[in-house]
Amino acid sequence: MKQFSIFLIFLFFGSCQYFEKKVPSEKELLRKELKAINWKEVDEYPSVAECETIADEKQRQKCFFDVMSQLVQEKLQIDSLSILYPEWDTISVKVTIFPNSKMKFEPQFPKDSVAYDTIKVDSILHARLIDFPKVNPAIKRGIPVKTQFILPVIIKAKEAK
Repeated sequence: MKQFSIFLIFLFFGSCQYFEKKVPSEKELLRKELKAINWKEVDEYPSVAECETIADEKQRQKCFFDVMSQLVQEKLQIDSLSILYPEWDTISVKVTIFPNSKMKFEPQFPKDSVAYDTIKVDSILHARLIDFPKVNPAIKRGIPVKTQFILPVIIKAKEAK
């Protein structure tokens, strides 16, 4: 019994250190958590309905970019970009997808963009790149977030009939 009481006293004094631990403040915890988050990557990439059934994340991402490229190419094929600028075979379009699923397209012009009528090209792109299917925004920690990416679009010349 004497050994048991010594053990209890030792346990009592030894456990006091657990009560004296300093609890980190809410701001300190938030700062640490924000530092730990990789803000350059998202948990889930944007997606369209056609790609939702794909289970593999990389394949779903590839499907999304393929579908977007195809849709933009189809919309630009019916226009005069290839006639105005026959030297262009590819144009880079900056695509922004907002958390509310709205999209914005901005052309990225080459370094020698002085040679091009950027206002005319911009207006052609804004006129043609409308009526896209619903895009589900990217997800970061369960919250829809804004994402941006550069989409290379191949401009095909109209075929002569």
